[in-house]
Amino acid sequence: METRGEEVHLDKTEARAGATPGVVRYVLLIGLILAIAALSLIWIVPATQAPKDTGGAADTRRAVEQGDANPQTQPGMQSPPPPAPPGGH
Repeated sequence: METRGEEVHLDKTEARAGATPGVVRYVLLIGLILAIAALSLIWIVPATQAPKDTGGAADTRRAVEQGDANPQTQPGMQSPPPPAPPGGH
């Protein structure tokens, strides 16, 4: 601390009443890494344990087979058109 007349001059450390070691950036970085790891585990573990015949077209196929859905209203599940009758009628 330096006094010039009635003015008091402090350096940065004295004005803050402590040091600034930069620990906060490490706490934030570690917290970010832990959050990414936790969310990845929450997503990846159930995905690896899910049956292979679930999701997307498998669910649509199952719904059509059980009669819960009409195949004509399901994208990608339309039945081919019936063959044309013989004789062109």
